[in-house]
Amino acid sequence: MKVLLTGSTGYIGRRLLPALIEEGHQVICLVRDKRRFDFDDFSADHLKNILVVEGDLSEPSSLQHLPTALDVAYYLVHSMGHSEKSFKSLEEEQAANFVGYINTTSAQQIIYLGGIANDLNLSEHLSSRQNVEGILSTAKAPLTALRAAIIIGSGSASFEIIRDLVEKLPVMIAPKWLRTRCQPIGIRNVIEYLRGVLLKQETYHQVFDIGGRDVLSYHQMLMTYAKIRKLKRLIIPVPVLSPRLSSHWLYFVTSTSLSLARTLVSSLKNEVVCKDNRIQAFVPITVLSYEEALSAAFERIQQRNVVSSWKDAVNDQSIDKNFLNYVEVPTFGCFLDKQIISFDHSKEDVISNIWTIGGNKGWYFGNWMWRIRGLMDKMVGGVGLRRGRRSETELKPGDALDFWRVLVADKEKGRLLLYAEMKLPGEAWLEFKIKESNGKSELVQTATFRPLGLWGRLYWYSVLPFHGLIFPQMAKGIVHSEPS
Repeated sequence: MKVLLTGSTGYIGRRLLPALIEEGHQVICLVRDKRRFDFDDFSADHLKNILVVEGDLSEPSSLQHLPTALDVAYYLVHSMGHSEKSFKSLEEEQAANFVGYINTTSAQQIIYLGGIANDLNLSEHLSSRQNVEGILSTAKAPLTALRAAIIIGSGSASFEIIRDLVEKLPVMIAPKWLRTRCQPIGIRNVIEYLRGVLLKQETYHQVFDIGGRDVLSYHQMLMTYAKIRKLKRLIIPVPVLSPRLSSHWLYFVTSTSLSLARTLVSSLKNEVVCKDNRIQAFVPITVLSYEEALSAAFERIQQRNVVSSWKDAVNDQSIDKNFLNYVEVPTFGCFLDKQIISFDHSKEDVISNIWTIGGNKGWYFGNWMWRIRGLMDKMVGGVGLRRGRRSETELKPGDALDFWRVLVADKEKGRLLLYAEMKLPGEAWLEFKIKESNGKSELVQTATFRPLGLWGRLYWYSVLPFHGLIFPQMAKGIVHSEPS
């Protein structure tokens, strides 16, 4: 069976793709840039059943060359990371362009994952999801729409936000939306439903709510997490936090971006509870409780097997479409800080230290200064350091790493290239390379900054004293630290 998968590099898509391949389907992955696709995740046998094609749903002309011999198409695209003013029109445009393309194919079904919309006065996010559903239903191929509440799984936005709040705040002064009810669903169940409705004719032209076993308030969800983690937490709800203040509170406390925080907070006023469980008649599965979904997420984290994370979505819209064009580090008009450290011990140990940089481990020197820089970035609407990293030991192109983005991660050659996603008056790269020179191994650590105008140059000179302290010590720490 030939399956088109949009959003294959996103949180859900990266979980669904291996499941489809295991079932023997041929999967056509629609991506904006082939270089962001994780080919290394699949064996040679599996890659025989994967075709990666480039196309941008915002540009209809880029879809004209796509395959037309299809059986099913999954629509897993959203624009929640974009600004509130733009994401609704962007989602509408993308859905319409998708329908235009699908109508030229032999697809027999479209499967769409949206949000539960049973409440009145829906938020912009939920109404946009519903609008996309309506557009997709106009296609020639029958639509099967699955509407989910928040999804709980290792790396999911909902799980990571709950995790940040409970792990970091012993006392929370929280808005009244904590009383809103929700029916969270485990990522495992979401994938089972997405697979289960595949070419099942009884589900054509149908809309199904999908949820977990429990209906809980957000307050109960936070306290249940605290119970599982054996943490004592006090939550004090107050009525005075407006949606604007709530979104800024969520942004500063958790690893979410400001635009995503605004989108999420606006939706928290709406109850997202399943109207019925009709889906079970067509896809009978064992539905996880909230505690079971949390336990499954922790198991993945403990096994260091987090397949995908919402944090890996590109936050800077200016580089989103041409993400890996930044792999070529410029030389003209740039400021450089280069550190070269020779060493005669195991090259593998130094590479291991490079590959575990950032996140919980930190940056080998001056972590308090890195945290201050992350806080400064948050203050001006940047991503800050709270994103951490998807895995403690693995890095792949496209991964988020604190306020950096991984562009190149060639462990065999010992080269790691990062691009800065912090707010800067210019562009910045940080590169680590292992080289051989005169019979010795060398770590070459290079920070490159391309300033934007006068402010960029003033910025570079203002941070030189800190760079002069941090970068040499960081390079020494990478070379001389014991690998974890």
